[in-house]
Amino acid sequence: MAGLYDNQADMYVEARPTYPIEWYSKLAALTPHHNLAWDVGTGNGQAATGVAEHYKQVIATDVSMAQIERAIPHPRVRYLHTPLTINDNELVSLIGGENSVDLITVATAVHWFDLSRFYSLVSRVLRKPGGVIAVWCYFNMVVSPEFDSLMKNFYDSMLPFWDKEVRSYVIEDYKTLPFPFESVGLGSEGNPHRLDIQKELSFNGILKLFRSFSPVDLAKSQGVDLLPPEVIKGLENAWGGPSTSIRAVTYKAFMLVGKVRP
Repeated sequence: MAGLYDNQADMYVEARPTYPIEWYSKLAALTPHHNLAWDVGTGNGQAATGVAEHYKQVIATDVSMAQIERAIPHPRVRYLHTPLTINDNELVSLIGGENSVDLITVATAVHWFDLSRFYSLVSRVLRKPGGVIAVWCYFNMVVSPEFDSLMKNFYDSMLPFWDKEVRSYVIEDYKTLPFPFESVGLGSEGNPHRLDIQKELSFNGILKLFRSFSPVDLAKSQGVDLLPPEVIKGLENAWGGPSTSIRAVTYKAFMLVGKVRP
């Protein structure tokens, strides 16, 4: 995953949807202690700042220094660059030590991780009993039948530039994502919890979102433009009205939440 979003860091901050604040309240209600949270793959920090409203301190980590440098400041969030060269013992110590973390969150990132290594770290640092891990993502959006059809064509064009295993986790709404934790009532391995994210966007905004996708950047680096003028024009026509006109968009999200098994 390292470096995947470095080139698009500014665009990523602008384009990505904001997760509903009630998500953080629900997750906080699941942990008896609210001292320390760890937001992994924090990106621009939007999940970290949401979690910080319920926990005394949030450690927010990312392998991308470009993302960390653009993250949203918050007095209870400590941002840390964690390059892939850091070893597990160093990372555990950096986060707060074994059995220290009340909540671990991973927003739209866990599919890029070395899952075996990450889940081993989770088992070490998560408080037992009482600690909870929550991972979530979104993929499909609903705008209108005409726009959604063209958007699917665009998504299909990304597939050759997207790691096969990673894309299968996302396209399958995390139904195939390994998640070896005991369910706490918000999704379980093979059965993710479904959520909607409502947002109002202009066509310019959704175009920024599309351009922030890592397969689009990878294709561009290989001389392939997945958003040529004719594709943009077709999407804009289907959007209806000028590129600045606002429409309601529904992101289809999915979540898995669990605790370390006894």
